[in-house]
Amino acid sequence: MEVPFLSEIVIIFLLSIGVTLVCNRLRLPATVGFLITGVLCGPTVFGFVTDREAIDQVAEVGVAMLLFTIGMELSGEALSRLKRPVFLGGSLQIGLTIAAVAGLALAYGTNWQRGVFWGCLVALSSSAIVLRILQEKGASSTPTGRLSLAILVFQDIMVAPMLLCVPLLAGTLDLSLKDAALSVLKVALILGGVLVVAHFGLNRLMEAVMRTRTREILLLTTLGLCLGMALLTSYLGLSLSLGAFLAGLLLARSQYSMSVISGILPYRDVFMSLFFISVGMMLNVGYFAGHFVTIIVGTLLFVLIKSVLTLPAVLVQGYPLRAAIITALSLAQVGEFSFVLAAQGLGAGLFDMDAYQNFLAVSVLTMMLTPGLIAVAPAVAGAVARLRGRNAPAVPEEGAKKDDALEDHLIIVGFGISGKHLAHVAHESGIPYTILEMNPETVRRYRDKEPISHGDASQPVVLEHLGVEKARVLAIIISDPAAVRAITIEARKLNPNLYIVARTRFVTEVAPLHSLGANEVIAEEFETSIEVFSHVLAQYLVPRQDIDAFAAHLREANYRMIRRMSNSVDSLADAVGRLPDMGVQAMRVGPDSPLCGQELKDCGLRPNYGVTVVAILRHDEVEAAPGPHFRFEVDDVVYIFGRKDKLLAVKPVFSGPVRGHDEGGAQAAIA
Repeated sequence: MEVPFLSEIVIIFLLSIGVTLVCNRLRLPATVGFLITGVLCGPTVFGFVTDREAIDQVAEVGVAMLLFTIGMELSGEALSRLKRPVFLGGSLQIGLTIAAVAGLALAYGTNWQRGVFWGCLVALSSSAIVLRILQEKGASSTPTGRLSLAILVFQDIMVAPMLLCVPLLAGTLDLSLKDAALSVLKVALILGGVLVVAHFGLNRLMEAVMRTRTREILLLTTLGLCLGMALLTSYLGLSLSLGAFLAGLLLARSQYSMSVISGILPYRDVFMSLFFISVGMMLNVGYFAGHFVTIIVGTLLFVLIKSVLTLPAVLVQGYPLRAAIITALSLAQVGEFSFVLAAQGLGAGLFDMDAYQNFLAVSVLTMMLTPGLIAVAPAVAGAVARLRGRNAPAVPEEGAKKDDALEDHLIIVGFGISGKHLAHVAHESGIPYTILEMNPETVRRYRDKEPISHGDASQPVVLEHLGVEKARVLAIIISDPAAVRAITIEARKLNPNLYIVARTRFVTEVAPLHSLGANEVIAEEFETSIEVFSHVLAQYLVPRQDIDAFAAHLREANYRMIRRMSNSVDSLADAVGRLPDMGVQAMRVGPDSPLCGQELKDCGLRPNYGVTVVAILRHDEVEAAPGPHFRFEVDDVVYIFGRKDKLLAVKPVFSGPVRGHDEGGAQAAIA
């Protein structure tokens, strides 16, 4: 029995394995490997695939699934923040691009209809490639990642009007205002009705599915909702991916969203691979070789023009130049829906076959360049920002007013969940602090509640106006790895004595940040693993101090190993790093602590826990090097010196016994 195009799929998969392995050796992204696989499988090289249309249709499912998972990862708060970037940034990006390209077309003697059509082709970017690369790099939640997503969503919304404009621009369709209004009303009513029904009935459906405890039913329900909504929007003249995105947003409200997304990810990756391969098949190698110079020049001009036209769409929202440059370079490629639009334009006579082939070649090249452009975007943005900083007057970014009264203060870069918690603790502890946030919406929301400023912390002038030279601690709590590195470099230059604490997602970022000058680097994936085993050990009634000591030892060993692996030659810092990790910790004596009423000589802190009391704060007075007969009281703040794992292990002695674990453990240690 012969299955249609099954042999072609098998050949594609096998060839893609070899190509991607070679690309991995060359440190090229898998996306580039899939595009090259498509070129090799295409009709102009080996010709393995004859039914490319079927592959294209399957690949569209991959794009829909990608947007579905993106929608599911958006929380209600994140979606609310995207409203302004979607409609303001997206409309400005498309409007400026169409207007500029149409103007260039008129200047070269082309009529305005063809100019507008070319503007539509240039305006669209590839949701599939950009969002996939951002997810792989862990940059989806960064400001530039959210801005890119917002503009891409608006572009998907505009696909239907653009397709409708093709016959109008070609003069082959007469559409009255009444017919257009009825079409828009029909789409709004049907789509609105489906969304309302899904909003009120989706949770009940998911609860019924989850009660079956059958993974197959959950997967079928997920695929049915994703592809069903995609087909509905396609029927209404919109894109498949827009419907899948809306389905993802609806399912994101469900408490079972994580179970849903984990089941669909493997299918999404397979279909997305086919999408990239289908794009590579479009490249006509013979035409590319015959027009090599023209295509290369056209590609470079395309990237430059589109990047420049995207900048205002980000800058107008109040984001700094660095974010605008990174977003613009991320979107500097032709979109997958541009191919559909180009095919419609070719049939309508808006351009000839040579122009169509030239467009396809430039499109595939821009898609192949996208991983590299996204990789170099932070470096390009940093170079441009530094050049602008040297030529610009030394004034702060909007809202970043210099406060000369700040001294020995804390600077918080990033005001997400972690930044808010840190600011709250600093406020409660009486620590002076200031906040820098790059999202203008967040700054406006908290301007009257917190000492918050708007700006890009990677710029020295902004750090100077935050008083970095007089600050004690800089906490970098943002999701952009490149920005974290840039901020660390600039802050260390301005204040060699500054204590820099940086957050990163991956353990592999720890060593580079230490080498750039960060004192402490917190890796989310490593800290999450420690939190997991801490909860597990607690369920087995392992004493809390043993858990804390084990966690401290693991942190010390792991981070020291990472720092040592980053340098092949021993240095003084390496030698110091191999010594026991010593430090000073402040502990408050709680009302349940066995220390209450005990004299220092009787508490046994040094022989039992390996820590030394160096000072005690009582009623705003510090007793340095207290004597053996000093008696502890409730609310004393005790400063102890020792190894970091020992400092953590002694915590229960000061706070008192942990309820439900070891009521007498701390008291026994004192005795």
